[in-house]
Amino acid sequence: MNANPLVLIVEDEPDIADLLEAYLRREHFRTERAADGPGAVRLHHAARPDLVLLDVNLPGIDGFEVLRKIRETAQTPIILVTARAEDLDKLLGLKLGADDYVVKPFSPLEVVARVKAVLRRAGMQTSTRPLRFGELELDPVAVRVRVSGVRLDTTLTEYRILEHLLRHPNRTFSRAELLEVALPDSDALERVMDTHLGNLRKKLEQAGMPQVIETVRGVGFRLWLD
Repeated sequence: MNANPLVLIVEDEPDIADLLEAYLRREHFRTERAADGPGAVRLHHAARPDLVLLDVNLPGIDGFEVLRKIRETAQTPIILVTARAEDLDKLLGLKLGADDYVVKPFSPLEVVARVKAVLRRAGMQTSTRPLRFGELELDPVAVRVRVSGVRLDTTLTEYRILEHLLRHPNRTFSRAELLEVALPDSDALERVMDTHLGNLRKKLEQAGMPQVIETVRGVGFRLWLD
């Protein structure tokens, strides 16, 4: 199995497809794209993706029919992307075999978080290689953090924040972006991130890595080494 899962994006609006593809590739996913129902069925058969992001409102045949056709031969994880917020549509999609759904308008970070969650439930890791930054090391398989070889105890939220920052060293993220990654199903306020980041910073400082999470005034936070 490839360490970088392949996601098939089925979306007839190029701007939305471009956005999803950019965010997924930034997280080291491989991508393929289809713009209509028949093309999605053909490409699914040819490319054998690890997950499908499937828009419901497609030309040719709609997403529900694509879902039915895929489920006739495969159990590929599928996330429905829909502008329909009605419960009946959600229930129909889940009844037909969808693993999750996202309602437009959506945050691309939320979609990426849901892709990772569905793949985890399906038994895949989005990356198996340890992430390193100076003396800091994060093991995505063991879900473990070490500094200079010594284990650093973190909460799950702190771990998710650190993993996201490690995957994008020197890049700045806002509180809202970190909140969507670390607590994707939460209604918590953005300022909650200050508490989690403060606790994580204290642990890193005690482990010998002070100021590794830098505040960029008016923008957000980044992982940074002088």
